[in-house]
Amino acid sequence: MSDVGFIGVGNIGNPMCANVIKGGHRVVVHDLVEEHAANLIDLGAIWAGSPAEVAAQSEVVLTSLPGPPEVAAVLRGDNGILDGAEPGLVCFDLSTNLPSTVKLLAERAAEQGVTFLDSPVSNGVQGAIDATLAVMVGGDQAAFDKYKPVLECIGNNVFHMGELGMGALAKIINNMVGITSMQVLIEGTVIAEAAGLDPQRAYEVMSVASAQHYVRNMPVLLERNFDDPSFFLKWAAKDVSLAVQVARETGIPSPIASAASDTLNRAKNRGHGMKSVMATLLSAEEDAGVAQ
Repeated sequence: MSDVGFIGVGNIGNPMCANVIKGGHRVVVHDLVEEHAANLIDLGAIWAGSPAEVAAQSEVVLTSLPGPPEVAAVLRGDNGILDGAEPGLVCFDLSTNLPSTVKLLAERAAEQGVTFLDSPVSNGVQGAIDATLAVMVGGDQAAFDKYKPVLECIGNNVFHMGELGMGALAKIINNMVGITSMQVLIEGTVIAEAAGLDPQRAYEVMSVASAQHYVRNMPVLLERNFDDPSFFLKWAAKDVSLAVQVARETGIPSPIASAASDTLNRAKNRGHGMKSVMATLLSAEEDAGVAQ
């Protein structure tokens, strides 16, 4: 068993951390909101007042944070991980990040003898609860091999993707495909509404026609239950924007992802950021003049 630090125990981080504790590891936990860790402390976790305190008590640290700025702050900011780390510490960042940012963070960590690996996860909050996440790791093979049993506490599909940044890239591409495809489904639904075709009837046809593999989320969309989601629209907007940024950094055109990014940001800016990613339907209906 390992001495594990866990930083960031929000919607998805909390059940991941709980499963690491249930796996028999000693866990030190930190979050900006101490109350978020109450159930984890009940399970046996030890509270730490800062990322530095987590690092000082751990041999391996897992971070689950909103995005690149937060990861950078937790790693190298005041009272960050590097302020408390001893040489030999290993960090697995479970957040969604840019490959280029991952490499910069790893270089800074290496200056203090700390090994940093990008290790984003997929399959949502329910996957975190059930410990069925896909975990995509980029970076040092030896560190991956040593702590793979810790990662297997949170996911039943743990992949080593290669060099630093490849885990982050795999996650970004995965989310880009899933989220962008959903925007096409939403656009088709609004076209049907605006032209006078009942979307439910359209779904009945598509579910048995050539589009059947692409419309499995349409029943959930038609329920229009966009509140209290497990994956916020603002997160989807961030993830697709990261994909577009990677494309720009590598000089690759991304017209479809760029259009989806604009669609998501438009919906977010209209106040739907804390709703389900499917709430882009509301913004699209507004643009089309479709009353609901």
